[in-house]
Amino acid sequence: MKKNAILIGLGLLIVLVFVGSAARFYRLDFVDQLSSILYDYRLRLTMPRTLDDRIVILDIDEKSLKEEGRWPWGRDRLALLMDKLFDKYGVAVVGFDVVFAERDESSGLKELQMLGQNQLKGDVSFQSVLSQIQPQLEYDKLFADKIRNRNVVLGYYLTNQQNINVSGALPEPVFQAGAFKGRPVGFTTWNGYGANLPELQQAAASVGHFNPLVDFDGRVRRVPMLVEYGGAYYESLSLAMVRTLLGHAKLLPGFAEAKSGGYAGLEWLELEFAGGRLKIPVDRDVATFVPYRGKQGSFRYISVADVLHDRVDLAQLKGKIILVGTTAPGLLDMRATPVDEVYPGVEVHANMISGILDQNLKERPAYMLGAEVVWLLLIGLALSFLLPLLSPAKAILASAFVLGATTGLSLLTWNYGNILMPVANSVVMIALLFALNMSYGYFVESRTKRQITGLFGQYVPSELVEEMAKHPESVSMEGESREMTILFSDVRGFTTISEGLDPKELTLLMHEFLTPLSRVIYKHRGTIDKYMGDCIMAFWGAPLPDPTHARNAMLAGIEMQATLQALQPHFKARGWPEIHAGIGINTGRVSVGNMGSEVRVAYTVMGDEVNLASRLEGITKQYGVGIIVGENTRNAAPDFIYRELDHVRVKGKDKPVAIYEPMGLASEASKALHGEVRLFHEVRRFYRKQSWEQAELQLMNLQRMSPDTELYKVYAKRVAYYRNNPPAAEWDGVFVFETK
Repeated sequence: MKKNAILIGLGLLIVLVFVGSAARFYRLDFVDQLSSILYDYRLRLTMPRTLDDRIVILDIDEKSLKEEGRWPWGRDRLALLMDKLFDKYGVAVVGFDVVFAERDESSGLKELQMLGQNQLKGDVSFQSVLSQIQPQLEYDKLFADKIRNRNVVLGYYLTNQQNINVSGALPEPVFQAGAFKGRPVGFTTWNGYGANLPELQQAAASVGHFNPLVDFDGRVRRVPMLVEYGGAYYESLSLAMVRTLLGHAKLLPGFAEAKSGGYAGLEWLELEFAGGRLKIPVDRDVATFVPYRGKQGSFRYISVADVLHDRVDLAQLKGKIILVGTTAPGLLDMRATPVDEVYPGVEVHANMISGILDQNLKERPAYMLGAEVVWLLLIGLALSFLLPLLSPAKAILASAFVLGATTGLSLLTWNYGNILMPVANSVVMIALLFALNMSYGYFVESRTKRQITGLFGQYVPSELVEEMAKHPESVSMEGESREMTILFSDVRGFTTISEGLDPKELTLLMHEFLTPLSRVIYKHRGTIDKYMGDCIMAFWGAPLPDPTHARNAMLAGIEMQATLQALQPHFKARGWPEIHAGIGINTGRVSVGNMGSEVRVAYTVMGDEVNLASRLEGITKQYGVGIIVGENTRNAAPDFIYRELDHVRVKGKDKPVAIYEPMGLASEASKALHGEVRLFHEVRRFYRKQSWEQAELQLMNLQRMSPDTELYKVYAKRVAYYRNNPPAAEWDGVFVFETK
């Protein structure tokens, strides 16, 4: 319950963050970026990819530049173009995606006039001819005359450069300054412009700006239908062309009335004309999303040169909407758009005109803000309370369902309502809620794993638990036969020690020696089977296989004895008795796995080799040594130096076994130790041959070398006994133990 409460609380916090973003209390840049990416994806997914033959782009392409020369051309050629388009081909409207800001002096009229004013001032014939041809050489006036009284729409650009740039003449605004006073309309505002020559401006049927809105990633997704300059409001080229096409349709602003009785803002523009009305939805920037039909080529392109030289069929242009623009790279009118990285700017306007005429414009009405907030609350609350209760698989399904529902709803509103439903906040919120629950589950699971490690770490080294977690296939809890090494360690005289201490002191003493001994076992990759009072039972080779189990057990046994020796000063300082322990180690095939009853099971080892390890520990005190190992262990770990102690028959075993005392790694043992071990083996050889005098002599030498070694005293007593009480002739040298 506590876990669920934490998850629900964190989930609700995430929901609040994205509700605030949707309500526009603040902006989350990554959400805005994702919103643009998702918009582009929906656009590309649903584009009709058809050709709109109502609109033709007259392209100032490489072919035209090659035939007519570099741009700008003489305006006499453009005047000729106007005559051909309107008189020969009967087009409906022509729009220029270029600006004519400078005068055309390519005719040479200026030079002729200077001649007439100077060198040929008195030449009547020259002056007469000049006055006759002057109208044909005034190219700007000629072009202005050709566009006058025709449906020609010129273009211009606006700028926000730091150094205010103003050139040419602006058209009359469609709405005068103060038209939207007191209403929350977020017009894009500019402080400069580059417009057409005054005579061209006055002659044109209409003029519109060709500025798109460029988003953070450099892509053109919207075009502002109205912009503000100097307090007045000006229309776009596409809007001006449609209005001209419709007989100079009246432009009306559309405001959605708020419940309070005020106005929520400008939400659409309306074109009123003789044949009806067209509605153009706009967003808070009074911009409209460009309804791209497809990649470049969604409209017919015709080279301007082909029109000038009469190479175009009449049917291709009759009654068409004409846009004059360029795709020539050198003229720099290429844009980055959601449908293509390099896209002609003139085709952006063509898409806008097509969308306005088809009434196929996506809109994001003001009520979508409230709708998004409600949707976020609905799915956010549902997931916040539901996901903590579900399994990972069901949580994936639930999150995928909600994400699919959000995506599906946005596509439905896009396709059938032309409404742009924002989904970026929803997508990120769903992803974060899912990630929160999954990651929380992961970390809780990791914590549980740590708890398990802590629990099993009382018996198995933590690194083995980690290996088991990484490679579970290598671990089996079922009973199996495996070669392993078993260690028993028991404190000598513990009963007497315990009788001299109160229970608290005894508990503390056990903790003080069992803890470091257990750490030694862990250090050498051993598994603690159990504590039996003062006795430790451990094994090597399970649950994970260990090819060097015998060697690791030997190293652990030797270090355990050294650890006990190091504890003696500490025990003495606390007034505790000295602690000495015997260690028995044996290697062999045993049964290992979960064993027990329906009531309780334990992971343990069983078998004769386990019993022998226990017996070997029990007889360490008989020989006065700290460690005794079986012959199998000696053979499995040959890099140690061993002292052969005896051949014995322990209780419960008929077959005699050789027992050994490990003295350390052979590579680290001194020459003196190697010599002492060899000398004792000589004693053992004489002992088995019943050569008591030679055995006794060598024992005396050993006792001089190491007078405190209890083993030599044990054998000295045996030799003295057998010399006085010789064994039978068939004696095999095996010592029999009748007790455990």
